[in-house]
Order: sequence, then structure tokens, then C-alpha cells
Amino acid sequence: MKTPTHLHTTNYLNTFIEIAADCPAQEPVVPPVKGDNLSVANLHFDMIAQHPYRYSSDDVVFGTYAEKNNLEDNLEHERELFFSKGQACLRCSPLTKRYGWGVHCDTEGRVAVFGAGTPEYQRLANDPELKHVKAMRNKSSKPDKQ
Repeated sequence: MKTPTHLHTTNYLNTFIEIAADCPAQEPVVPPVKGDNLSVANLHFDMIAQHPYRYSSDDVVFGTYAEKNNLEDNLEHERELFFSKGQACLRCSPLTKRYGWGVHCDTEGRVAVFGAGTPEYQRLANDPELKHVKAMRNKSSKPDKQ
């Protein structure tokens, strides 16, 4: 198999991803576990909330993909294949779209979550040193303005 030569990234640097304009949760909600299988929201939350600023968005997105697809072998090669095509970033995460969590990406692209309505969220949302983007809307009726 040919090794991909161009890798895409989902990483943001020095950015705050605010909750979606139509997010139903205006305060943070820990994604509920339903049944035996963890959802994308559960996996994102567990990885980021338990290890703030340890992982990049790429680490979280690929880690979730690997977990959902039971990948255990040759992860470096699987990651290259995964990022040979564009992937949805954390602006599309259920955390930012549904559960009321903003995502701060530091200067190295590592991420942490902050609940909407908290002082930490407000501080980041008002920080002029950060780039600010909104999570993707849940409804496709109106596009977000960046």
C-alpha cells in the first residue's frame, strides 16, 4: 500500500472553540453513557477532561477512531492513512455541539475542555489573545459566521 504523502490536521493553535450557536446545553453536561459502547462524546470527554493539555485534537480524533474501530496494530500507519484525508475537527464534536463544552487549544495544539457558563469559559471566550471559532451548528438552516 502506498504511504500517504500529504497529511491533513484537525489541530488549532492558540484558539478557543466556543459552543455552537444552537447548542441545547447552556451549561456543561457530562455525556451520559448509554449501554456498553462508549459514544464519540464519551470518548472525547474522557480523553480530554481526564488529561487536559496532554493531547492534540489530532490525538483525540484519531484515538476515538481507533477505539471505535478496535485498532490495536500498526497504529502509526493507520494514523497516516486516517489523516491522508480531511477529518472532522473538534468544532464537530458532540461536546461543543450538544453538551456545552468549549475547547481551548494551546500554542502547541493541545486541548482542554471548559464548561459553558463557568468563569474559565468566560475568561477564554473574552481573551483577545486567542483566535475564536464557534462549533458547527446542529441545524443546517443558517451557516455560522467566522
